[in-house]
Amino acid sequence: MIRQKLESVLNRRCTLLGVGPMSANCVDAAIELANTHSVPLLLIASRRQVDSAEFGGGYVNNWTTEKFARYVIDRDDNDRIILARDHGGPWQSEVEKKAGLSLRRAMESAKSSYRADIDAGFQILHIDPSLDIHEKPTRDDVLDRVYELYEFCCSYAQEKGRKVLFEIGTEEQSGSTSGQEELEYTLASMRKFCDRSRLPYPGFVVIQTGTRVVETRNVGSLDTPIRVANELPAEIQVPKMIEICNKYRIFMKEHNTDYLSDESLQWHPRLGIHAANVAPEFGVTETRALLEILENNGLRALSERFLRLSYESGKWEKWMLSGTKATEKERAVISGHYVFSHPECVEIKNIAREKLKAKGGDLEAFLRGSIGGCILRYMRDFRLVRGA
Repeated sequence: MIRQKLESVLNRRCTLLGVGPMSANCVDAAIELANTHSVPLLLIASRRQVDSAEFGGGYVNNWTTEKFARYVIDRDDNDRIILARDHGGPWQSEVEKKAGLSLRRAMESAKSSYRADIDAGFQILHIDPSLDIHEKPTRDDVLDRVYELYEFCCSYAQEKGRKVLFEIGTEEQSGSTSGQEELEYTLASMRKFCDRSRLPYPGFVVIQTGTRVVETRNVGSLDTPIRVANELPAEIQVPKMIEICNKYRIFMKEHNTDYLSDESLQWHPRLGIHAANVAPEFGVTETRALLEILENNGLRALSERFLRLSYESGKWEKWMLSGTKATEKERAVISGHYVFSHPECVEIKNIAREKLKAKGGDLEAFLRGSIGGCILRYMRDFRLVRGA
């Protein structure tokens, strides 16, 4: 049923959009747009953003898997949102990393997280066991871990009477494109495993199309006119990868699509890219909108408090280019969404909300509108909506 819902959109030569649930406002904006325009949107929650109560939830609105799913389902009046787990697997939770879990314990821990996803009603599960805090796994090591987690999730979903679609493949932000030989090997191996185990074949595979997000831009090869040495241009390589995907009846998924130009985004449905994920850009958009409304309404002291809180979190570090010249403010903007649920940020927003309300303003509506405009750009470029 899930696959048929997605195919009905893809048959119109569109690209599906995976929206990272960066905040409650981002989730609300996605739900509203999906229902207003009668198109499915995927909410792709990483384990850092949203996880089960066993792992302490996530940084987004302090949601557990259970509370997040209930929140979305209760507001998705026309059943347009597809709940998806992004990057499930061992050591994808900071709890597992900090505990230094062995492979066996980390795999069991990942299964517990998937179990909560299935119980909560997630419809797409990304099986990504590529992380290893002890050693770098080989390609076959990763596949063996995929098989174990895949079989577990299929068995548990069947036991619970749930229909689940699976995504395989890793993110690996290299900024270059995937190789055809590697994709063929992965999909052929997966086909043998599924046939042997009598399990359904995955719905999505992650393909490297030449995207890489750093700071607030995309520096991958996809969005550059400059050819990369020893690499086929995306307009040649991507169709070849899609041919392989079509051969195995699996949808290709692009990750790290943030900050691409409209021209590049509009090529996605033309090239036949089935789906693409966007996440940090929506968080940065909301952060900039928050700073804008504070500074334009004489609330600069609150703006400075927020920037200090975000900068001191250090969450911007993973996104920075080597040798960056980004200012403290620019770094704070990058990590703003990580602190939205911090008690100090909640206090800042409460103060701002009351002051703006006294002037006839609505803080949350302004923030949702800003994020909604950003999401809508992708929906237009991906042909999910026309003339909106």
